[in-house]
Amino acid sequence: MSYASNLLLLTGVLALSMISPGPNFAIVTSTAIHVSRRAGVIGGMGLAAASTTWTILTLVGLGFVIAHAAWLFTAIRIVGALYLIFLGAKMLWQARAPVATGKQQMAQGEGAIFRKAYFVSLTNPKSAAFYGSVLAVMLPLHAPLWFSAAIVAIATLLSALWYCGVAFLLSTEAVRRRFARTKAWFESAIGVILMGLGAKLLMDR
Repeated sequence: MSYASNLLLLTGVLALSMISPGPNFAIVTSTAIHVSRRAGVIGGMGLAAASTTWTILTLVGLGFVIAHAAWLFTAIRIVGALYLIFLGAKMLWQARAPVATGKQQMAQGEGAIFRKAYFVSLTNPKSAAFYGSVLAVMLPLHAPLWFSAAIVAIATLLSALWYCGVAFLLSTEAVRRRFARTKAWFESAIGVILMGLGAKLLMDR
């Protein structure tokens, strides 16, 4: 298989992995609707930065280590699970609070939003499993530098386009007005989903 064909195949696999539901999607969705469009896009950029990190780590060989070191994967799984449970419980606790005003919305700071999204993705066992096994084994051996650089750029761009696009779409005025009427239900549902994902990760072997 030529490098061009391999690059096209990897692009498709990366895209399918990113659009599948999971903690990343839940975080950017809740941030865009509950906080603001800007916050959602910042969260999307945090997820894109995590994709960049995962891809670089895979290229330098950590993907192989994760795939073959059970203790490391278990540690990532437990940390990620506990963090998801924490986020879900916090969202459930705050579900009935009134919709924040413009000044309150960004009170936590753009850096905090970026770091939260980044950490969610970086401790997401789904990401560890994908980059540490699927992507790692699909990378051609002894690939040239341009190929590695292209993979990093593609992973970053796809992640930014998808998650920032979701944030942009879900933060439109019509969606936010509907959210104001269903805030408690929506945040409770997302909170339960995050806690359920965390509990499932803790129980998985």
